[in-house]
Amino acid sequence: MDVDISSLPDDSAELKEIIISLAASRADLEEKEHSYQSRIDYLQERIRLLQNELFGRKTEKLPQEDRRQLLLFNEVETDEATVVLPHEITIAQHTRRKRGRKPLPKDLPRVEVIYDLTDAEKVCDCGSHMTRIGEEVCEKLDIIPAKVQVIRHIRYKYACKSCEGVDSDGPTVKIAAVPVQLIPKSIATAGLLAHLLVSKFEDALPFYRQEKIFARMGIELGRATMCNWAVKVTERLNPLMQLLQREIRSGPLINIDETPVQVLNEAGRSNTSKSYMWVYRGGDPQKPVLIYQYQPTRSGQVPLEFLNDYQGYVQTDGYNGYGALGRKPGIELVGCWAHVRRKFIEVINAKANPKKQGHAEQAVNYIRQLYALEKHADENQFSPTQRYSLRQEKAKDILTELKDWLTQTSLITPPKGLLGKAVNYALRNWDRLIRYIDDGRLRPDNNLAENAIRPFVLGRKNWLFSGHPNGAHASSAIYSLIETAKANRLKPYEYFRFLFDRLPYATSEDDYKKLLPQYLDPDLLAIS
Repeated sequence: MDVDISSLPDDSAELKEIIISLAASRADLEEKEHSYQSRIDYLQERIRLLQNELFGRKTEKLPQEDRRQLLLFNEVETDEATVVLPHEITIAQHTRRKRGRKPLPKDLPRVEVIYDLTDAEKVCDCGSHMTRIGEEVCEKLDIIPAKVQVIRHIRYKYACKSCEGVDSDGPTVKIAAVPVQLIPKSIATAGLLAHLLVSKFEDALPFYRQEKIFARMGIELGRATMCNWAVKVTERLNPLMQLLQREIRSGPLINIDETPVQVLNEAGRSNTSKSYMWVYRGGDPQKPVLIYQYQPTRSGQVPLEFLNDYQGYVQTDGYNGYGALGRKPGIELVGCWAHVRRKFIEVINAKANPKKQGHAEQAVNYIRQLYALEKHADENQFSPTQRYSLRQEKAKDILTELKDWLTQTSLITPPKGLLGKAVNYALRNWDRLIRYIDDGRLRPDNNLAENAIRPFVLGRKNWLFSGHPNGAHASSAIYSLIETAKANRLKPYEYFRFLFDRLPYATSEDDYKKLLPQYLDPDLLAIS
């Protein structure tokens, strides 16, 4: 409202109306300014977060200085200050990590090179012959490029000379039987197939790069041939995959995660459509099973169909698509504290003043207390029963205090800011997040599934996309066996070589079951 001071009315009532109008206009202006400032603060926060993601540290760990600052908020049960790490030497004022490189693996072959004195040098200045009193050993690592060889299969033929000249179809001829092959009429041996698949799916080396490596050796082996071999191998793996799906439902817990993947030539979809690779981890905790599954959608119907008649715990992140699992009778959803912590770390990384301690640091400190208890249980090899008792005795109180703190913080925090989103995410998933304390077999996070999906994500950065749905399905089967083998302490190459040697002879369910990674002894697969 514009007011001309030179022509103000003399009537007090009119003056009051002008004052009230001015006050209302000012309040409205201040409200708009506050709204604009909140929007500016939010956008600046987002910019700082994006800058940190592009140029900042790629770890979620806090610097040691920040970790010490967290202790100022709450000095609860943690033995962190008194923990002595392995290979450390304690000195009066500080702890120093022991220097020196790690010893080379004992199972590597050794070639000894002896350095000795000449006979003349073994004579002391006093004229006496010196006696050897010991030796100094220094080990250095050498490497020999991959050895490629051709296996010649020679089948002797025999004919009956007595049948010659006899009125018959000709002399009787016999020849040794053709050896059983995983891929008939191909040049691929079990060792070559194992090398190709492990190089791509474990070492993230695409087939086109392997093609160049073989070319340098003088071997013409095209990427199309490698792709065809991979698809044919996975066709032979179908019985194993069916057994794995049955085995994964036999345990008390299944961890689930998913990640995008681009697949070309999908029927009825453009090449730019987003598909997904799902990963499931479950089965006997002592013999874990991992299964990858390619699907063109992220719908919550995918895990519902996969789990089928499974009953037990399912641990996931906070994606809404998993909500349908929680409504299925017999399934209890467990949340992930790593995702909660990650959202508060984003708040810390987006702060204008990194040294200023605030609400996000307090939240991280609460979560750190929960993980300190888990670390204590791990170091002391607690049984599930002991872990349950520890959580009920200590973690329960921490969670109660954290819930109160989150509730109070949500009342004073803008919901659209990073802190507000982190707080509301924790509160929205609270019932799932606290479920882990009710069973000592559960973990507070879904890291087992996230760690399992990382090899696929690393490979995706190299090969970018799958050329056809058949290739995506083949990838899922091979990743399943590689990651299950690793989870059961098997080396992928040794396992695949063993598997491909014996798979052609498997005919019954019992034969296939004996080839699953979780039922094999790592020592039996070692290649001499």
